Amino acid sequence: MKESLRCSVPRLKRAVLSWVPVLSWLPHYSFRENAIGDLISGCSVGIMHLPQGMAYALLASLRPVYGLYTSLFPVLVYFIFGTSRHISIGTFAVISIMIGSVTEKLGPDSNFMGNGTNGTVDYDRRDAFRVQVACSLTVLTGIFQILLGVVRFGFVVTYLSEPLVRGYTTGSACHVCISQLKYLFGVKPARFTGPLSLIYTLVDICRLLPETKVPELVVSLVALAVLIVVKEVNDCYRQKLPLPIPIELIVVIAATIITHFCGLTSKYSIDVVGEIPSGLKAPQAPDVTLFSDVIGDAFAVAIVGYAINISLGKTFGLKYGYKVDSNQELVALGLSNTVGGFFQCYSVTSSLSRSLVQESTGGKTQVAGVISSVIVLITILKIGSLFEDLPKAVLSTIVFVNLKGMFKQFMDVPTLWKTNKVDLLVWLVTFASTILLNLDLGLAVSIVFSILTVIFRTQLPRYSILGHVSGTDLYLDTDTYKEAKEIPGIKIFRSSTTIYYTNAEMYLEALQEKVSISHLSNGTFSNESEMNERRVSAGQKRQSQGNGVESLTETPTNGRVNWAYQHDVTVSDSDSDTGGHINTQASHSGDEEKATHSIILDISTTSFVDTVAVKTMKNVCVSCVVEQLETAGFFSESIPKSRLFVTVHDAVLHILHKLGRGDCLLVSSSL
Repeated sequence: MKESLRCSVPRLKRAVLSWVPVLSWLPHYSFRENAIGDLISGCSVGIMHLPQGMAYALLASLRPVYGLYTSLFPVLVYFIFGTSRHISIGTFAVISIMIGSVTEKLGPDSNFMGNGTNGTVDYDRRDAFRVQVACSLTVLTGIFQILLGVVRFGFVVTYLSEPLVRGYTTGSACHVCISQLKYLFGVKPARFTGPLSLIYTLVDICRLLPETKVPELVVSLVALAVLIVVKEVNDCYRQKLPLPIPIELIVVIAATIITHFCGLTSKYSIDVVGEIPSGLKAPQAPDVTLFSDVIGDAFAVAIVGYAINISLGKTFGLKYGYKVDSNQELVALGLSNTVGGFFQCYSVTSSLSRSLVQESTGGKTQVAGVISSVIVLITILKIGSLFEDLPKAVLSTIVFVNLKGMFKQFMDVPTLWKTNKVDLLVWLVTFASTILLNLDLGLAVSIVFSILTVIFRTQLPRYSILGHVSGTDLYLDTDTYKEAKEIPGIKIFRSSTTIYYTNAEMYLEALQEKVSISHLSNGTFSNESEMNERRVSAGQKRQSQGNGVESLTETPTNGRVNWAYQHDVTVSDSDSDTGGHINTQASHSGDEEKATHSIILDISTTSFVDTVAVKTMKNVCVSCVVEQLETAGFFSESIPKSRLFVTVHDAVLHILHKLGRGDCLLVSSSL
C-alpha cells in the first residue's frame, strides 16, 4: 500500500505540473534576470492592448469596452495554463472579423427597429444581443479547444499547412480592410451575407462615396499618415530605440482631446466611441440556446485561433530553446476563451505585433502578460470613460496600419511560384475562397482542397531510375544528376511516395515502362501473380561513407547482410536457383553489359503497405512493414529474409557478386 502510494504521488505531481505549467516555472522565477525585462515588456504590451482592444472590438461589431475586457481576463488565464513565454494573448484582427460576421448575421439592425415612425434602431438592445452571441460563440469555441487538447488532438493543426494559414489570413485581412472603410468615409453601406458579400459590400461603399463625410475622411487621413510614418521610424530604428514609440496610444489620446475640446462631434457629426462604462461586470453564463446557431462558426474559430497561436508559439520556442506543448496550448487557449466568455470577452489568440514587442522589449516570461493586464485593468476601472470622444475613424486607421504584416503575405505568391507550385495553388485557392465564400465556407473549402492535393500527390508520384555517383555509395536520379551513371545490367527504380492501393497499379506500370520489365532478359512478367514469384532482396537507401562500386566489386563480400533476418543459412544461396521463370540464358549468350539482369526497387519513401501493395509489388520497408509482410505470408524459401540488405549499395554489391548465377529482383527499403 505504501509502495503504491509512493509511486502515485510523483505521477500525480507530474500530471498537475503538466496541466498547470505555471506551478513548474513560477517558483523558480529569477527576479534578478527577468523582472526588469518583464516589467518594461508588460508596460509596452499593455499600452498596445488599449487602442488595439478598442479597435478590434469594432471588427467584432461590439462596443470598444468589450475589447478591453478581452485584453484582460484571457491573458490572466493563459498566464496560468500556457506554455509559451513570449506570445501576447488577446484581440486579433482575423478572429475579431470572424466573430463580427456571426454577431451581424444573428443580430442584424433590422431585428431591432424601434416602434416609432422614424424606424430608428434600438442600439442598446442590439448591442446587448450581439454580446450574448459573441460570448456564447467564445465559450463554445473554448469547449472545442479544451476537448481537442484533452484527447491529445493537437496534431490537427498539421493539416493546416503554412500556405493555407497564410492565404487564409491574407484573405481575412481583406475582409477586415473592407469592413473598416465605412468608418473612414463616414458612410453606412447595406449589410450583405453569404457568398460574394465582400464584393457586394465594396460595390455599395463605392456607390456611397459621393456621400462621404469630409471631416471624418480628414481625421482618418491625418491619423493614418501619422501612424504610418512613426511605425516606419520604429521599424528603422528598432535597434537604437530602447522602447518603440507608442504611437497608437498617442494618436488615440491626441484625437480624443482634439475632438472633445474642439467640439468636432457637435459641429461635424463625427462618429465617436460613445459611452465606456467604468468598472468590471459580474460574470454571466452564456446563452446555451445560441449554441446550435454558432456551432459551425465556433469550430472554425477554434481551429484558426489555435493554428495562429501554436505557429507563433513554436516560432519563439525554437528561437529561445524551450518546448511549447501543442496539446497544452489547446487547453490553455480553450480555458482562456471559456473563462473569458463568462466575463463578456470574445475569442482570443496570439498577436504577432504584440508578441514581437513583448519579445523585443526584453520580456522573458508570461509575467509580462500579467503586467499588461494590470494596465488594462487600471484603464477599465479609472480612465476608460475619458475615451468616449474618440473618433471611430481613428480606431479604423489603427486596424489598417496593423494589417500591414498580413498584406505583406502577398509576397508569398512569387516566392511559391519559384519554389513549390502546389503550395502556390493551395495559397491562391484559399485566398480566393476566403474572399468569395466568406470566412467559414472559405476555410472549409481550403481544408478540403489542401487534403485533395495530398491525395493527388500520392497518386501522381515521381518515378525515377537511380544511377551511381562514381567514388561514392550515393545513388541519384539519372535525369536530374548528370554525374549519376547507371550500372550496366542493373536498374534501380524509385518512387517518391508511399506505395498503397491508390497508386500500386501506376507504380507497376511505371516500373514496366522505366525498366522494360516485360522483356527483362527475354523473360516475361505477364501479370501480377508472375511478378510476385520473383526473388526479392531488400536494402535501404542511405548516405554513408565508402568507396565506389568500381573499387568494391573486387571484394564483393563488403556487402552487408542484415543477419537479424538470416533465419536459415542453407537457404541464402538457394533463391538464385529456385522458383524463377526468367530465361537467364539471354544474359549469358548476349552482351552482359547491355542486358538488364537485375532490378532494385528503392522504396525508402514508403512508410506503410497494405494488402494491395503486398500483392502487387512485394515491397519490403521499415521493420513494422516487414512484420506486416511476414504476417501476410510474403517470405518463403524463394524469398528468404536473408535477402534483406542494409543499403542499396550493399544490394548492388550482392548482385555483382552473384552475377552469372541468375537474375534477381531487389527491393530497397528503410529499416
